Amino acid sequence: LVGSEMCIRDSYNSLIKDTKAFFDGKNPQRWSYNERDCWTDLGSSELVLQKDAAYELGAMGKGSANYVLFTSNAELVEHDEVELYGPDLKDIKGDCDFARIVLLRVGMLDEDDEIVYRTLKDIEFAKYHVYPEGYMVRMSPESYREQIRVSKTALRKGVSFKRIGMSYIKEYRKNPNVLAAKVIFVTEKGMDYSAMQKEAKKANDVTGTLTHILEGLPTDCSVCALKDVCEEVEGMKELHFGIGSKGTDHH
Repeated sequence: LVGSEMCIRDSYNSLIKDTKAFFDGKNPQRWSYNERDCWTDLGSSELVLQKDAAYELGAMGKGSANYVLFTSNAELVEHDEVELYGPDLKDIKGDCDFARIVLLRVGMLDEDDEIVYRTLKDIEFAKYHVYPEGYMVRMSPESYREQIRVSKTALRKGVSFKRIGMSYIKEYRKNPNVLAAKVIFVTEKGMDYSAMQKEAKKANDVTGTLTHILEGLPTDCSVCALKDVCEEVEGMKELHFGIGSKGTDHH
């Protein structure tokens, strides 16, 4: 088996580059991380009733995507920051499209594949431990969507993507394997949210391949359930079979 470092370095990097391509030529708002800017965290989920909500992000019928990508490349994720493409929370007037994408730079994990898999899942699950006041998160892992109900009260108190993003970074950075985190929010109309959803599925498939590695893989690509993933994501064949793209279809 090719080691966990290959998984991080090769399997996700092309997905990060594809994701960044969604935003080519666009000028986001950017904020470097400062823990003092974090939004109030309630420590548990808050129910925001529809009558108390100003609007929903990623509501049914609107574009929505949510995923996390890992890398060990400092050029791809330089430092902790929040990016916003589109209007901020105070400027949104009604239900709109929404994506939240997280890029994480992690340390060189030189443990065995099972430990790498557990570590990546632990890091990914940090998103379930952020409970922003007046910002109710509903995730749909099966469809790679995320819906947010924003309360009128939170808007009056000054909730913003900058402050929500800082809260997510704070949670991710609690894990010592996370060296830098970039949280990207997208509310801009006309973005290709369906393509972002496809990237989310690929990201999920890449992480899932570690499970298959731990269970053992078939020796013939033609009967492997991961064949489509390997062909779509640069580095996946090397991850599974230790061969280059011009190699044979067998271990």
